[in-house]
Amino acid sequence: MANVLVTGGAGYVGSVCCAELLRRGHSVTVVDDLSTGCRNAVPAGAAFFQVDIGNQSAMQSLVSHIRFDAVFHFAAKALIPESVSNPGMFFQHNVASGIAMLEVLRAAGIRNFVFSSSAAVYGTPERVPIEEDDPKNPVNSYGETKLMFERILEWYARAYGWSVTALRYFNASGATAELGERHDPETHIIPLLLQAAAGERKVFNIYGDEYDTPDGTCVRDYVHVLDIASAHICALQKLNNPGMSAYNIGLGASYSVREVCKAAAELTGRAIPLRISARREGDPAVLCASPKRIMRELGWTPEHSSLREIIESAWQWKQRQLSSALAISSSLH
Repeated sequence: MANVLVTGGAGYVGSVCCAELLRRGHSVTVVDDLSTGCRNAVPAGAAFFQVDIGNQSAMQSLVSHIRFDAVFHFAAKALIPESVSNPGMFFQHNVASGIAMLEVLRAAGIRNFVFSSSAAVYGTPERVPIEEDDPKNPVNSYGETKLMFERILEWYARAYGWSVTALRYFNASGATAELGERHDPETHIIPLLLQAAAGERKVFNIYGDEYDTPDGTCVRDYVHVLDIASAHICALQKLNNPGMSAYNIGLGASYSVREVCKAAAELTGRAIPLRISARREGDPAVLCASPKRIMRELGWTPEHSSLREIIESAWQWKQRQLSSALAISSSLH
C-alpha cells in the first residue's frame, strides 16, 4: 500500500480521489490552501494540512516529517473564464507555485508523481476523438498552464529519473454519496442545470447555439468523478518506473449541451428554463477524448460514466445537501 500526498485534496476531484485511496487501503495526506476547496470535503482518515503548495518552507517541513511514496497533484486554479481575463494569476498558481513544490519534492527524493492535467491542453482539436499525440494548442491560459506543467514534468522525468503520469480529462461530473461539486462561482454544466431544476437559479444559460455541431451547441465528453479517481489509482501501477506518460480519461463518446439539458429535465422530473446566451471566449465546439491508451496500458475501465448515472448521482447528492441545510435551518429556529 502506498503513502500518498494529495495536493488540492479538499477540492471536488481531489477529495473523491482521497476517499477512493483510503477505501483501497492506502494512506493519504492532504495539502490544500482552501482558497477554493472545502475543509469538510477532506475524507475522515486523511491527514490534513492547510498549506499553499508554493510555500516552500511549509512543504519542506511536511515532506521531512512524512515519507511519501507518491504525489497526486490536483491543486490548481481552474475557472476557464477567469483564466482568460486574469492569466497572470493562473501562471503564478499553476506553474510558478508548482515548480516551487517540485523542487521541495526533488530535494526530499520523491520521484513518483501523478498530475491532474486536462483535455484543455488540446485546444480546438483537429479531429475527434482526440488521441494523446494529437497537436496541443490551448485556447485559454488554464490549458496553457496545464500543458506547460506537463512539459516541466517531462524534463524532471528525463533529468531526475522521475516516474510521471499525466491524466488529461474534461468535464469531471457526477457525485458519490458524500462528495459532489461545490464551486463558487459554479461554472459547470450539470450542477448549474441542477440548481435551475431545484429553483435556486432562474434559468440555465446555453452559451452559443450556432456551433458546427448536430444541434448547434457544444459537444463534450463527461466522465464520472469515481472513474477519474480509479484512473489515478491505476496510475499507481507505474510507481518507480522512470519516464513520463500521458493519458486521456474520456469515453470516446460525447453529448451536446442540449442533450444534457434534456437528460437533466427527464431525470429530475423538473422543467428547466433555458436561455441562449452569447458564446464564451475559449470554448471549442467539440471535445471528446479517446481512452484507448489508458485502457490498454493501465487496464482502466469506466464503470459509472453513463449520462444517466452521472446526473442521477449528482441530483441525489444535491438533494441530500438541500435536506441537511433545511434540517440545520429548522434546528436554528
